[in-house]
Amino acid sequence: MCGIVAYLGSRTAYPILIKGLKRLEYRGYDSAGIALVGSAMNVVKCKGKVSDLEAASKGLDISGSIGMGHTRWATHGVPNDVNSHPHVSMNGKFVLVHNGIIENYAHLKKELLTRGYTFKSETDTEVLVNFIESIYLEKKVSAELSVRLALSRVIGAYGIVVYCSEEPDVLIAARKGSPLVIGVGENEYFMASDASPII
Repeated sequence: MCGIVAYLGSRTAYPILIKGLKRLEYRGYDSAGIALVGSAMNVVKCKGKVSDLEAASKGLDISGSIGMGHTRWATHGVPNDVNSHPHVSMNGKFVLVHNGIIENYAHLKKELLTRGYTFKSETDTEVLVNFIESIYLEKKVSAELSVRLALSRVIGAYGIVVYCSEEPDVLIAARKGSPLVIGVGENEYFMASDASPII
């Protein structure tokens, strides 16, 4: 099973995400990644363990008080760096982590290809993040409404956390058939696949 950890608050997100991902290792996984929002968006992801992710993060800007992390168990596409989460949309407006399976991803991908979208990975998750972005750009609506409209077309199960670069200080979470827990602190929020990373 995949695992999600996300944080929004005043503390540095990186150690919270890494510790949370380690607490989700019991679920099993083949790759891991994080996205951190500081002065810029930084995404680090790799095949292997959370310890490999920590090594890949050395020397990079790991500042920022907003972030999301993911451990992936491959369902669409082989376990490698490219297929690991988080996935960033083609135009760089959205980043997303996802647990579950989008059953109609091939149909949505075909639709996006006709609109000029290109894909780097073999995953249903990259299709979803680009589908959200396409709605955001075409309909000129909020990121939250873009997520809602995209999910109204999705067939399958999901637990997702989404960030939009044009709407800073906001994380959007949604679930259907996949667990997602939200923890509320004092001016901070945690999201995870189960309670173990939040406790």
